[in-house]
Amino acid sequence: VNPFLSLLHSISAGLADTELSAMKFLCRDRIRKRKLETVQSGRELFTILMEQQEIASDKLEFLRKLLQHIGRDDLVSQLVQFEEEEPHAPGDHPDVHENRLLKAATAVICDNVGREWKKLMRELGMPEVKLDRIEAAHRFDLYEKLVQALREWQRWKGKDAKVADLIKALRDCNLNLVADMVEE
Repeated sequence: VNPFLSLLHSISAGLADTELSAMKFLCRDRIRKRKLETVQSGRELFTILMEQQEIASDKLEFLRKLLQHIGRDDLVSQLVQFEEEEPHAPGDHPDVHENRLLKAATAVICDNVGREWKKLMRELGMPEVKLDRIEAAHRFDLYEKLVQALREWQRWKGKDAKVADLIKALRDCNLNLVADMVEE
């Protein structure tokens, strides 16, 4: 079963009629009135929003705002949990050689990447919610933000965490000097 569709089904099942009505009202600027009038369930509303590319498994901001506006913090928490789920099993680690390379690369990156840390982590595909949590936890320590973000990325990627991905992301962010240092 697709985890995203399962999430939407669960959210839909938890909506009262008044909450669905409120969500439909909040979608009036995105969905034609005639189409909204036919919607009888959260599932139908979510199907339309997916068809119109307003929501997707990696595009949840609009859904989060809808749930916040109707005061369903429990469903927002469910959404956050979905965003943070690990795509790999916890015991899924890189091999010893790659792990040694990753540690060395992490040290070089942490010493040489400053305020561009979020840009780099976004390039690596880290969810925004994780970046926000790291930033909040280490508000005044830029170095520690990057250390924690890279650790989280490695946990998130599991055995698929590769130094080559770090180098590519650095280059894509125009941090070529740091990428050269990591390659050395």
